[in-house]
Amino acid sequence: MTNITTRAAFLFLVIASGILIGTLTAPGNWYASLAKPSFNPPSWVFGTVWTTLYVLIAMAGWRAWEAGRSSPEMKLWWTQLGLNFLWSPTFFAMQQPWIAFAIILALLAVILAFIRLSWPSDRVSAVSFVPYALWVAFASALNLSIAILN
Repeated sequence: MTNITTRAAFLFLVIASGILIGTLTAPGNWYASLAKPSFNPPSWVFGTVWTTLYVLIAMAGWRAWEAGRSSPEMKLWWTQLGLNFLWSPTFFAMQQPWIAFAIILALLAVILAFIRLSWPSDRVSAVSFVPYALWVAFASALNLSIAILN
């Protein structure tokens, strides 16, 4: 696969899958009825932030892929993607905020491990995951608050 094909494939995989999962597990009446903390952002923020993060996630993925398809970085990248895509169905469709909280904490740990492991050899990928880590840390606090309040 050429670099352009690889990059397009990663962009498509991450963005299309994120959109699909987001559409299939969109917040509904259950989520609207929940008590939320004062720092809960307006709903339009989530789509904007996730679109940007998915581009950064895809970029780190193709860089890890091009550096070594079975590298530890690539394994962490796939793990974070799986956990990322597992969170929405668990929280919104299954309506299990405590289980979703465990998933998001695992996701944050994997993101941080990816940053730490990538830092010496691929700073671009490591730095591209920093906003992702910050958002997931914020989302973890939001998830925990919602679980406690409900």
